[in-house]
Amino acid sequence: MKPASTLLLSQSDVASLLVMETAIAAVEAAFAAHGRGEAAMPPKVYLGLPAHDGDLRAMPAYVDGSAGVKWVNSHPKNPARFGLPSVMGLYILSDPATAAPLAVMDATRITAVRTGAAAAIASKHLGRPDPRTIGFVGCGVQARFLLDAHRALYRAPLEVLTADVSPEASERFAAEAGGRAVSVEEAAGCDIVCTSTPARAPVVQRAWVRPGAHINAIGADAPGKQELDPEILRAARVIIDDWAQATESGEVNVPLHEGALHREHIQGTLGEVVAGKLKGRGDAAITVFDSTGLAIQDVALARVVYAAARSKGAGTAFDFFS
Repeated sequence: MKPASTLLLSQSDVASLLVMETAIAAVEAAFAAHGRGEAAMPPKVYLGLPAHDGDLRAMPAYVDGSAGVKWVNSHPKNPARFGLPSVMGLYILSDPATAAPLAVMDATRITAVRTGAAAAIASKHLGRPDPRTIGFVGCGVQARFLLDAHRALYRAPLEVLTADVSPEASERFAAEAGGRAVSVEEAAGCDIVCTSTPARAPVVQRAWVRPGAHINAIGADAPGKQELDPEILRAARVIIDDWAQATESGEVNVPLHEGALHREHIQGTLGEVVAGKLKGRGDAAITVFDSTGLAIQDVALARVVYAAARSKGAGTAFDFFS
Protein backbone atom coordinates (compact mmCIF):
# COMPACT_ATOMS: atom_id res chain seq x y z
CA MET A 1 0.00 0.00 0.00
CA LYS A 2 1.38 3.37 -1.01
CA PRO A 3 2.10 5.71 1.94
CA ALA A 4 -0.16 8.75 2.24
CA SER A 5 1.21 12.21 1.51
CA THR A 6 3.34 13.89 4.14
CA LEU A 7 2.12 17.17 5.59
CA LEU A 8 4.71 19.98 5.46
CA LEU A 9 4.26 22.60 8.20
CA SER A 10 6.22 25.85 8.31
CA GLN A 11 7.14 27.81 11.42
CA SER A 12 4.18 30.12 10.88
CA ASP A 13 1.92 27.06 10.56
CA VAL A 14 3.23 25.66 13.83
CA ALA A 15 2.89 29.01 15.59
CA SER A 16 -0.74 29.33 14.51
CA LEU A 17 -1.60 25.78 15.58
CA LEU A 18 0.22 25.47 18.90
CA VAL A 19 -1.46 27.12 21.90
CA MET A 20 0.57 27.35 25.12
CA GLU A 21 -2.18 26.01 27.40
CA THR A 22 -2.55 22.95 25.16
CA ALA A 23 1.22 22.55 25.02
CA ILE A 24 1.51 22.57 28.82
CA ALA A 25 -1.13 19.83 29.11
CA ALA A 26 0.56 17.68 26.44
CA VAL A 27 4.04 18.06 27.92
CA GLU A 28 2.78 17.32 31.43
CA ALA A 29 1.16 14.11 30.15
CA ALA A 30 4.44 13.17 28.44
CA PHE A 31 6.35 13.72 31.69
CA ALA A 32 3.87 11.49 33.50
CA ALA A 33 4.32 8.73 30.89
CA HIS A 34 8.08 9.06 31.26
CA GLY A 35 7.77 8.82 35.03
CA ARG A 36 5.69 5.65 34.73
CA GLY A 37 8.18 4.07 32.34
CA GLU A 38 5.69 4.11 29.45
CA ALA A 39 7.80 6.06 26.94
CA ALA A 40 10.73 5.06 24.74
CA MET A 41 13.48 7.66 24.47
CA PRO A 42 16.95 6.60 23.28
CA PRO A 43 19.77 8.90 24.41
CA LYS A 44 20.16 12.19 22.58
CA VAL A 45 22.89 11.95 19.94
CA TYR A 46 25.33 14.84 19.59
CA LEU A 47 27.27 15.58 16.42
CA GLY A 48 29.92 18.07 17.48
CA LEU A 49 30.95 20.69 14.94
CA PRO A 50 33.79 22.54 16.69
CA ALA A 51 35.06 24.03 13.44
CA HIS A 52 31.71 25.80 13.18
CA ASP A 53 31.27 26.59 16.89
CA GLY A 54 28.18 24.46 17.22
CA ASP A 55 26.61 21.04 17.17
CA LEU A 56 23.69 19.05 15.77
CA ARG A 57 21.49 16.73 17.82
CA ALA A 58 19.14 13.87 16.97
CA MET A 59 16.30 13.22 19.43
CA PRO A 60 14.02 10.22 18.76
CA ALA A 61 11.07 9.22 20.96
CA TYR A 62 7.89 7.19 21.18
CA VAL A 63 5.07 8.02 23.59
CA ASP A 64 1.32 7.39 23.67
CA GLY A 65 1.19 5.93 20.17
CA SER A 66 3.27 8.61 18.45
CA ALA A 67 6.83 8.35 17.15
CA GLY A 68 9.24 10.85 15.70
CA VAL A 69 12.66 12.44 15.70
CA LYS A 70 13.93 16.00 16.00
CA TRP A 71 17.05 17.21 14.21
CA VAL A 72 18.15 20.40 15.95
CA ASN A 73 21.28 22.51 16.32
CA SER A 74 22.94 24.81 18.80
CA HIS A 75 25.09 27.48 17.14
CA PRO A 76 25.41 30.40 19.60
CA LYS A 77 27.28 32.57 17.07
CA ASN A 78 24.65 32.26 14.34
CA PRO A 79 22.91 35.60 15.04
CA ALA A 80 26.11 37.64 14.83
CA ARG A 81 27.68 35.70 11.96
CA PHE A 82 24.74 34.92 9.70
CA GLY A 83 21.67 36.64 11.08
CA LEU A 84 20.19 33.21 11.83
CA PRO A 85 18.73 31.85 15.08
CA SER A 86 21.06 30.05 17.47
CA VAL A 87 18.67 27.11 17.51
CA MET A 88 16.81 25.71 14.50
CA GLY A 89 15.10 22.39 14.13
CA LEU A 90 13.01 20.09 11.98
CA TYR A 91 10.66 17.41 13.23
CA ILE A 92 9.68 14.21 11.42
CA LEU A 93 6.51 12.68 12.85
CA SER A 94 6.08 9.06 11.74
CA ASP A 95 3.29 6.54 11.78
CA PRO A 96 4.69 3.93 14.19
CA ALA A 97 2.72 1.14 12.48
CA THR A 98 4.11 1.73 8.98
CA ALA A 99 7.00 4.17 9.55
CA ALA A 100 5.48 6.44 6.90
CA PRO A 101 6.24 10.14 7.57
CA LEU A 102 3.01 11.79 8.64
CA ALA A 103 4.50 15.27 8.80
CA VAL A 104 7.71 17.24 8.53
CA MET A 105 7.45 20.45 10.51
CA ASP A 106 9.44 23.31 11.93
CA ALA A 107 10.76 22.30 15.34
CA THR A 108 12.31 25.62 16.29
CA ARG A 109 8.98 26.84 17.60
CA ILE A 110 8.20 23.44 19.14
CA THR A 111 11.54 23.48 20.99
CA ALA A 112 10.92 26.93 22.46
CA VAL A 113 7.31 26.18 23.44
CA ARG A 114 7.99 22.79 25.02
CA THR A 115 10.95 24.20 26.97
CA GLY A 116 8.78 26.97 28.35
CA ALA A 117 6.02 24.49 29.13
CA ALA A 118 8.41 22.14 30.95
CA ALA A 119 9.65 24.96 33.17
CA ALA A 120 6.11 26.03 34.03
CA ILE A 121 5.21 22.44 34.89
CA ALA A 122 8.27 22.25 37.16
CA SER A 123 7.27 25.52 38.84
CA LYS A 124 3.78 24.13 39.39
CA HIS A 125 5.02 20.94 41.06
CA LEU A 126 8.17 22.22 42.78
CA GLY A 127 7.55 25.89 43.45
CA ARG A 128 5.46 27.75 46.01
CA PRO A 129 1.72 27.76 45.24
CA ASP A 130 1.53 31.56 45.41
CA PRO A 131 4.56 33.06 43.63
CA ARG A 132 4.57 36.82 43.24
CA THR A 133 7.81 37.44 41.35
CA ILE A 134 9.58 35.76 38.45
CA GLY A 135 13.16 36.58 37.51
CA PHE A 136 14.91 35.91 34.22
CA VAL A 137 18.67 35.53 33.94
CA GLY A 138 19.21 35.58 30.20
CA CYS A 139 16.79 37.53 28.04
CA GLY A 140 16.93 35.83 24.67
CA VAL A 141 14.17 34.17 22.67
CA GLN A 142 13.69 31.36 25.19
CA ALA A 143 12.93 33.79 28.00
CA ARG A 144 9.85 34.97 26.10
CA PHE A 145 8.43 31.45 25.98
CA LEU A 146 9.31 30.80 29.60
CA LEU A 147 7.30 33.87 30.54
CA ASP A 148 4.39 32.95 28.25
CA ALA A 149 4.18 29.50 29.84
CA HIS A 150 4.20 30.84 33.40
CA ARG A 151 1.57 33.42 32.55
CA ALA A 152 -0.59 30.66 31.07
CA LEU A 153 -0.18 28.64 34.26
CA TYR A 154 -0.53 31.36 36.92
CA ARG A 155 -3.58 33.53 36.54
CA ALA A 156 -2.45 35.95 39.26
CA PRO A 157 -0.03 38.58 37.86
CA LEU A 158 3.67 37.94 38.36
CA GLU A 159 6.11 40.82 38.72
CA VAL A 160 8.76 40.31 36.04
CA LEU A 161 12.43 41.12 36.67
CA THR A 162 14.94 40.73 33.83
CA ALA A 163 18.73 40.52 33.76
CA ASP A 164 21.18 39.86 30.96
CA VAL A 165 24.86 40.34 30.17
CA SER A 166 23.50 42.78 27.56
CA PRO A 167 21.68 45.66 29.28
CA GLU A 168 19.90 46.40 26.00
CA ALA A 169 18.50 42.85 25.85
CA SER A 170 17.33 43.05 29.45
CA GLU A 171 15.66 46.42 28.95
CA ARG A 172 13.99 45.30 25.73
CA PHE A 173 12.55 42.18 27.37
CA ALA A 174 11.45 44.18 30.41
CA ALA A 175 9.62 46.63 28.17
CA GLU A 176 7.88 43.81 26.30
CA ALA A 177 6.91 42.05 29.53
CA GLY A 178 5.87 45.12 31.50
CA GLY A 179 8.62 44.37 34.01
CA ARG A 180 11.87 45.88 35.27
CA ALA A 181 15.44 45.45 34.08
CA VAL A 182 17.58 44.71 37.14
CA SER A 183 20.88 43.16 38.19
CA VAL A 184 21.41 39.40 38.09
CA GLU A 185 21.49 39.47 41.88
CA GLU A 186 18.03 41.02 42.08
CA ALA A 187 16.53 38.73 39.42
CA ALA A 188 17.96 35.71 41.27
CA GLY A 189 16.09 36.77 44.38
CA CYS A 190 12.63 36.12 42.93
CA ASP A 191 10.13 33.42 43.92
CA ILE A 192 10.67 31.73 40.53
CA VAL A 193 14.00 32.12 38.75
CA CYS A 194 14.53 31.03 35.13
CA THR A 195 18.09 30.89 33.82
CA SER A 196 18.57 30.51 30.07
CA THR A 197 22.13 31.46 29.19
CA PRO A 198 24.97 29.70 27.32
CA ALA A 199 27.23 30.09 30.39
CA ARG A 200 30.08 27.73 31.18
CA ALA A 201 30.70 29.20 34.63
CA PRO A 202 28.17 30.06 37.36
CA VAL A 203 26.27 33.30 36.85
CA VAL A 204 23.90 32.92 39.84
CA GLN A 205 25.44 32.84 43.31
CA ARG A 206 24.06 31.02 46.35
CA ALA A 207 23.82 34.21 48.45
CA TRP A 208 21.37 35.74 45.99
CA VAL A 209 18.79 32.94 46.16
CA ARG A 210 16.14 33.37 48.84
CA PRO A 211 14.45 30.64 50.90
CA GLY A 212 11.28 29.50 49.17
CA ALA A 213 12.68 30.02 45.68
CA HIS A 214 12.28 27.64 42.77
CA ILE A 215 14.88 27.72 39.98
CA ASN A 216 14.38 26.46 36.44
CA ALA A 217 17.91 25.89 35.14
CA ILE A 218 17.43 25.82 31.37
CA GLY A 219 20.70 26.87 29.74
CA ALA A 220 22.95 23.88 30.44
CA ASP A 221 22.24 21.42 27.63
CA ALA A 222 25.72 20.17 26.73
CA PRO A 223 28.80 18.94 28.62
CA GLY A 224 30.67 21.77 30.35
CA LYS A 225 27.75 24.16 30.55
CA GLN A 226 26.86 25.55 33.97
CA GLU A 227 24.75 28.47 35.26
CA LEU A 228 24.39 27.94 39.01
CA ASP A 229 26.81 28.10 41.90
CA PRO A 230 27.14 24.45 43.05
CA GLU A 231 26.32 25.64 46.57
CA ILE A 232 22.79 26.28 45.30
CA LEU A 233 22.47 22.65 44.23
CA ARG A 234 23.85 21.40 47.53
CA ALA A 235 21.30 23.53 49.42
CA ALA A 236 18.35 22.58 47.20
CA ARG A 237 16.00 19.73 46.41
CA VAL A 238 17.25 18.90 42.90
CA ILE A 239 14.92 17.39 40.31
CA ILE A 240 16.18 16.55 36.82
CA ASP A 241 14.33 15.74 33.60
CA ASP A 242 16.31 12.59 32.71
CA TRP A 243 19.18 10.81 34.44
CA ALA A 244 21.27 10.07 31.36
CA GLN A 245 20.94 13.51 29.82
CA ALA A 246 21.17 15.65 32.95
CA THR A 247 24.20 13.94 34.43
CA GLU A 248 26.13 14.31 31.18
CA SER A 249 24.89 17.64 29.83
CA GLY A 250 22.57 19.34 32.33
CA GLU A 251 23.16 21.83 35.13
CA VAL A 252 24.43 19.04 37.38
CA ASN A 253 27.01 17.75 34.88
CA VAL A 254 29.96 19.95 35.88
CA PRO A 255 29.62 19.69 39.67
CA LEU A 256 29.09 15.92 39.38
CA HIS A 257 32.23 15.43 37.33
CA GLU A 258 34.24 17.74 39.59
CA GLY A 259 33.03 16.03 42.75
CA ALA A 260 31.23 19.11 44.04
CA LEU A 261 27.92 17.22 43.90
CA HIS A 262 27.05 13.53 44.27
CA ARG A 263 24.34 11.57 42.48
CA GLU A 264 22.73 10.77 45.83
CA HIS A 265 21.81 14.45 46.20
CA ILE A 266 19.62 14.33 43.08
CA GLN A 267 16.13 13.37 44.22
CA GLY A 268 14.74 12.03 40.93
CA THR A 269 12.98 13.13 37.76
CA LEU A 270 10.15 15.55 37.09
CA GLY A 271 8.30 12.69 35.41
CA GLU A 272 8.31 10.80 38.70
CA VAL A 273 6.95 13.87 40.47
CA VAL A 274 4.19 14.42 37.89
CA ALA A 275 3.30 10.70 37.99
CA GLY A 276 2.94 10.88 41.78
CA LYS A 277 5.86 8.54 42.45
CA LEU A 278 8.02 11.22 44.09
CA LYS A 279 7.09 14.20 46.23
CA GLY A 280 7.51 17.64 44.75
CA ARG A 281 8.57 20.53 46.91
CA GLY A 282 8.01 18.98 50.32
CA ASP A 283 9.67 21.05 53.03
CA ALA A 284 12.65 22.09 50.87
CA ALA A 285 13.75 25.71 51.24
CA ILE A 286 14.95 25.84 47.62
CA THR A 287 14.09 23.67 44.62
CA VAL A 288 15.94 23.34 41.32
CA PHE A 289 14.69 21.81 38.09
CA ASP A 290 17.54 20.81 35.78
CA SER A 291 16.07 20.90 32.27
CA THR A 292 17.99 19.49 29.32
CA GLY A 293 14.97 19.07 27.02
CA LEU A 294 13.46 15.68 26.32
CA ALA A 295 12.50 14.09 23.03
CA ILE A 296 9.19 12.97 24.57
CA GLN A 297 8.25 16.66 24.90
CA ASP A 298 8.89 17.20 21.21
CA VAL A 299 6.88 14.22 20.00
CA ALA A 300 4.00 15.19 22.30
CA LEU A 301 3.80 18.64 20.72
CA ALA A 302 4.40 17.40 17.16
CA ARG A 303 1.38 15.17 17.67
CA VAL A 304 -0.71 18.13 18.86
CA VAL A 305 0.39 20.24 15.89
CA TYR A 306 -0.31 17.46 13.39
CA ALA A 307 -3.79 16.81 14.78
CA ALA A 308 -4.61 20.53 14.67
CA ALA A 309 -3.28 20.83 11.12
CA ARG A 310 -5.41 17.92 9.93
CA SER A 311 -8.45 19.40 11.65
CA LYS A 312 -7.96 22.87 10.18
CA GLY A 313 -6.62 21.92 6.76
CA ALA A 314 -3.28 23.64 7.39
CA GLY A 315 0.04 22.86 5.74
CA THR A 316 1.09 21.54 2.36
CA ALA A 317 0.79 17.90 1.28
CA PHE A 318 3.92 16.44 -0.29
CA ASP A 319 4.62 12.99 -1.67
CA PHE A 320 8.18 11.91 -0.87
CA PHE A 321 7.73 8.51 -2.46
CA SER A 322 6.26 9.31 -5.87
